[in-house]
Amino acid sequence: MTVALETVLARAGLKITAHEFLSLVEDAANRLTPVQPDPAARFDESSRGALTDVGLDLTPHDESEGDPRARTVAEQAVLRDTALSVAEAASRVGVDTSRIRHRVASHHLIGWKDRGGWRLPAWQFTEHDVLPGLETILAAMPDDQPALVLANFMTTPQEDLEISGRPVTPREWLMAGGSAQRVAEFASTIGTPA
Repeated sequence: MTVALETVLARAGLKITAHEFLSLVEDAANRLTPVQPDPAARFDESSRGALTDVGLDLTPHDESEGDPRARTVAEQAVLRDTALSVAEAASRVGVDTSRIRHRVASHHLIGWKDRGGWRLPAWQFTEHDVLPGLETILAAMPDDQPALVLANFMTTPQEDLEISGRPVTPREWLMAGGSAQRVAEFASTIGTPA
């Protein structure tokens, strides 16, 4: 399995050993709560009705479907592996490390404390700078959303953002000179019922 995993990691461009990646997966899995076999059992009847009215699926977990947390664990491991350290971010942007820490503290960059210091998701950066319009978008994003949710939003094609008739990710949209305010409008609704 190690050779196959190393092959997949290399194809994905992740510079990490199979052992290190599996350690990230284990850490991410340990932070998740176990699957609730019957989510509806946790709520009274009126709460169940309110939750299903806004589109939540409270049907019992079917053991044949596998663990729904697996995708999240893999995505979290990749997010952690591809994140930049403060020093790497400072080098990329051409500023001092204290400036990067200040941007994180003032919510102009997002990051999280991890073993060894702050980690900053790579999607926030271009090859030599911070993603254009990032401050506008981060100001609009709800504060209660974890880094993985924000990363998924910024790197998933959105039907309302098109370049040459093709849906693009918010990141691609901004890199092509698209309106940061338009992305911020979508970002402000992250975590709210559709």
